[in-house]
Amino acid sequence: MATITEIAPDLFRLSIHVADLDLQFNHFLVRDEQPLLFHAGLKGMFSDLSDAVATLIDPTTLRYVAWSHFESDEIGGLNHWLALAPQAEPVCTFVGKVVSVDDFAIRPARGMTADDVLTTGRFRFRFLPSPHLPHGWDAGLLFEETRRTLFCSDLLHHFGDVSPVTSADLIGPALAGMRQMQQGPLASYMPYTHQTERLLQGFAELEPQTLALMHGSSFTGASRGMLEDLAGAMKEVLGG
Repeated sequence: MATITEIAPDLFRLSIHVADLDLQFNHFLVRDEQPLLFHAGLKGMFSDLSDAVATLIDPTTLRYVAWSHFESDEIGGLNHWLALAPQAEPVCTFVGKVVSVDDFAIRPARGMTADDVLTTGRFRFRFLPSPHLPHGWDAGLLFEETRRTLFCSDLLHHFGDVSPVTSADLIGPALAGMRQMQQGPLASYMPYTHQTERLLQGFAELEPQTLALMHGSSFTGASRGMLEDLAGAMKEVLGG
């Protein structure tokens, strides 16, 4: 069952905590004239997620389904959403479209570059390429310009069945999460590359007011310093 929290006006966090992993899987619905879902979720979560969406909108009116990179917890349920909502369009980076999604999805994706703008009514979105951040050469982060929301995917990943939203600094929990991952077989899940600091600085300069995290609490407030600090934290744990 998904827990629903409005973390900003008409931005809803749909969270499923997997106890065996002690990890939240978060999905975000933007309620607007043309509703947008960020993270299609795992196929096994589709029933719970679609029930949650149905409490907020008619799910058959979903217009866009977006995600950061081609990975099951972000895109696994995509074709279920496309079958449910006949007008829904997949949205991802241009690289994601051409290398994976158009072969996987039942409808072609809208592959966006940094210059493209997607408008859902009141909200304006840009897809900013971020290759290998958090991972995958097709990766990108979605930024909503009107209310300055950055959809962070796996950045600032932390464990626990934590509060839906916080204004506390997340570097400490993110460091703990990175160190925990480094102890197991998934140690290479997030690389630190020559591009990491530059990309994070670019996101920091957007001065987001909401960070929508895939795993863990979302953040509200001025986040520039935290995004700048994240590069150093990643370098410390993941190597330079």
